[in-house]
Amino acid sequence: MEEAAGCPAVGGSYPQKNAEILSSQYGINLFLAGLLLTFAWAVHAVGISKSHLLSYLITLMLIQLLWMLWYLCRSCTQRRLIRDKDTHAGARWLKCGITLFAVITLILDSFKIGYYIDFSNCLSPTEGIFPVTHAVHTILQVYFLWCHAKDVIQSFKTLERFGVIHSVFTNLLLWTNGVLTESKHQLNEHKERLITLGFGNITIVLDDHAPQCNCTTTTLCSIFSQGIYYLYPFNIEYHILASTMLYVLWKNIGRKVEHHQQTKTPFKFHGITVGMIFGLIVLTSTIAIVVVYLIQIGGSKIKSELALTMFYLHAIFVLALMCTAGVVALLIYRLEERSLDNSKNPARKLDAELLVGTAAGSWLLSWGSILAIICAQGHPKYTWYNLPYSVLVIIEKYIQNLFIIESIHREQEKVNEDIKTLRIVTISRGSTLSLSPLYKEIYNGRAARDSGDIPCLFKGSICGRESDGAGVAREETSQDNSLVMHSASDFSLYSRNSVTNSKRRILKNIAAFLFLCNLSLWIPPAFGCRPEYDNGLEEIVFGFEPWIIVVNLAMPFSIFYRMHSAASLFEVNCKT
Repeated sequence: MEEAAGCPAVGGSYPQKNAEILSSQYGINLFLAGLLLTFAWAVHAVGISKSHLLSYLITLMLIQLLWMLWYLCRSCTQRRLIRDKDTHAGARWLKCGITLFAVITLILDSFKIGYYIDFSNCLSPTEGIFPVTHAVHTILQVYFLWCHAKDVIQSFKTLERFGVIHSVFTNLLLWTNGVLTESKHQLNEHKERLITLGFGNITIVLDDHAPQCNCTTTTLCSIFSQGIYYLYPFNIEYHILASTMLYVLWKNIGRKVEHHQQTKTPFKFHGITVGMIFGLIVLTSTIAIVVVYLIQIGGSKIKSELALTMFYLHAIFVLALMCTAGVVALLIYRLEERSLDNSKNPARKLDAELLVGTAAGSWLLSWGSILAIICAQGHPKYTWYNLPYSVLVIIEKYIQNLFIIESIHREQEKVNEDIKTLRIVTISRGSTLSLSPLYKEIYNGRAARDSGDIPCLFKGSICGRESDGAGVAREETSQDNSLVMHSASDFSLYSRNSVTNSKRRILKNIAAFLFLCNLSLWIPPAFGCRPEYDNGLEEIVFGFEPWIIVVNLAMPFSIFYRMHSAASLFEVNCKT
């Protein structure tokens, strides 16, 4: 009977697997077509203009909008049905983060609309339609993710697979378009900085596809054009976060969810003061370094060299602290004996894969810098600081990945029910000398109240009550030795629990410190402080165009790694 009952489930998995394969191939081809179109526009391919690329992206967004509207309408008609939910997917703090990036993305879209209005005489209509469509797409997509990121879809599974995977790769293409646009802007500034550093023999013509007409209002055009590039980092993070949340939704389609109560892990500032203070110091100093760097770099050769030296020294110090914190956390884990949670969890698996995959981007840049320092014939003084910086980048990501991946796979500590209701009581000849509650008592979901009763210490123990009767006094005297033995055992439990709490406090402070450090290290490359561009030594060794291609491919992954690490460390802090 059991084998017969299992046959339909096995047979039913084949259509589901085929739908997964077909939808993934559809998404990959959708992405490759858009990627090729983006590349053709970037290199000025014959017959390919920006309007063609934007028309393709607008079409993809409109299709996704239609699918999301259909899904939302169908969900409203079936709101009475009980749906499976993946409690690990779409955490509230992740939704809040993507909402913040979406709000800034809407500001970016408004700047693009203003930019189009000022240059409407020589811009294609698609450049005005695109930001409007993108704004509507952003609003509806954030609402969709807030309401349905946890869904485990069990109906219309084939259609839903195509709809979700279409959304995933649409966001990836919008991310690619944002990365390319922002990179082209960075390259134009990079060429000017290299000249001030004395690398004037590097010659290449860069084109940022600027409009071929005058602006109607010069002041507004300057604000819009400059503001757009400062807002692009948030737009880039928004789309990559949306694509990861949608990918988890796609992986959950047709999945059988184990129904168990998920423990809520709210974020608390209590107990992480030290980590927050040191992290905020790093964050504040990083912002100051970035401001000074952007002001000094490109001003003159001396100012540029000082800016690079200042950046490298600060980064070396921060990375060394992060390595030390990560090693301490791993040593604490080695001292603990706790099993790992190996249950199926698409969100957790994706987090681990993204950490390692995106770290490869900065590892590639670091190894390129190390080889350039080794192979270069001439070495300006500031370039030597690049060697320890590159080595520490590799080591720090290696240690941090180990810490995060082990943290998200560790089972949460379960407190023994006897310990929850424990009190240490000292009794001497029928009188209560001390009554100190060391743990919160939980009786029927609420704390027990002191009413003159001495609570039971363990199952089977007799609750004593103060009394002036001689019989009660004799009874308490006969139980004195038993209570003393229990008290010794309880103090042993309390001491072990104190050690555990100390370890937890250290781990929470480390997670909070690393969280703020990763936010700090996200800021410099996201806002134009990129020594990989400005160092100049790598361009001499590898050639300008090859190294710029490597940087443009690896830098987006390196930037995303820092934001994703910060998100993962926030989760670690909540779970610890």
